[in-house]
Amino acid sequence: MHKPILIIGACGQIGTELTLELRSKYGAENVIASDIREGNEALMQSGPFELLDATNYAAIEDVVMHYEIDEVYLMAAMLSATAEKFPMRAWNLNMNSLFNVLNLAKEKKISKVFWPSSIAVFGPNTPKNDTPQSTIMEPSTVYGISKQSGERWCEYYHKKYGVDVRSVRYPGLISWKTMPGGGTTDYAVEIYHEALKKGEYECFLDSDTELPMMYMDDAIRATISLMDSPSEKIKVRSSYNLAGMNFTPKQMAESIAKHIPGFEISYTPDFRQEIADSWPSSIDDAPARKEWGWEPRFDLDQTTQEMLKNLKG
Repeated sequence: MHKPILIIGACGQIGTELTLELRSKYGAENVIASDIREGNEALMQSGPFELLDATNYAAIEDVVMHYEIDEVYLMAAMLSATAEKFPMRAWNLNMNSLFNVLNLAKEKKISKVFWPSSIAVFGPNTPKNDTPQSTIMEPSTVYGISKQSGERWCEYYHKKYGVDVRSVRYPGLISWKTMPGGGTTDYAVEIYHEALKKGEYECFLDSDTELPMMYMDDAIRATISLMDSPSEKIKVRSSYNLAGMNFTPKQMAESIAKHIPGFEISYTPDFRQEIADSWPSSIDDAPARKEWGWEPRFDLDQTTQEMLKNLKG
């Protein structure tokens, strides 16, 4: 039997699907979902749930002790576009929540931590194509700065205190189960909803803005695979590069038009364009592939088929 898992930030875009997948794998009673608000019906009815503020150490500790939690997945964060509007709130949430969980692990109250980083750690001076695992970062957003700082702290806690912390740098994520939560790659989810509803979409990024993306099923599989890997295989304790596919809004629109003839896209770039321009176009994830066997399964056309099929119901 798998020891109990706590997911903090379980009601977000990744957290919702991660919770459901872990519950199907390890049993609902072994996966405790928590968030500052309640989630959708599927999540709430699938197993135990606790209202929990990720910045409240004592409250997290109480839940960990009560359920005898062994592993924590910390998914709570304020994402890139929202964080630019509320810089200090984003910094406080993103950093304090991480320290809370790392300190629980340092005190041996939990044995393993998953914490997600992001391609937002990279900046305008990072090599844009096939961005290597170790490279110049210099993030230019609050979200990216918090994620880069988090990576450094994860590595520090591993080296200094032996904390078994694991992380991937998620690219933009595409999912039909939950709406995105204020990120720069949100267009890649919104576009499918609007295509089905209106047959057209106004994109907040330029037509040729190429970004690394991933279908949610791949992201969840990567996360669980990393956590299930033997500790000695995990060589990177800051965060692993993770790649799925790369495309532009124009290429995505063309993929959708194969299924929805006459679909039209227009472009009105806003403040998110500058954020996107500071990020890589493609990612080199050779260490993740070599060290714990990562391999994506979904390309753009497969993602489009899955999104449209599931959103149509």
